[in-house]
Amino acid sequence: MTLRKNVETTLPGGDSTPVEWATMGGNTLYTASIPIRADGSIDDGDIESQTRLTLENLKSILASAGGTMDDVTQVQVYLTSKEYFSGMNEVYRTFFNEPYPNRATVIADLMVPGAKIEIVVHAHIETK
Repeated sequence: MTLRKNVETTLPGGDSTPVEWATMGGNTLYTASIPIRADGSIDDGDIESQTRLTLENLKSILASAGGTMDDVTQVQVYLTSKEYFSGMNEVYRTFFNEPYPNRATVIADLMVPGAKIEIVVHAHIETK
């Protein structure tokens, strides 16, 4: 028996990529979110627009797993440029309440063409 369970989301699937949007391991949610639109295209806007869509997608994933943004315990933000840090932070702070989740921010060359941001999250969700 595997501990890992898929979380069904409303986000568009990636038929050619062997990944899930989110999985549960016990009461821990593991997920990564990108600025993907419902039609599967990547938002081509500025960092604020991409951050907002990425975090809206995260909220949707959390809801699919029975959780909220308040259940998030750790966040890893990947940006393609240091110049995006301030704009990301402006939007990020509007999605979380104090005390904020633990967070690390890293500059990386992302695999999704056009994406300026990817956010990896761990959340503790009480299962019923």
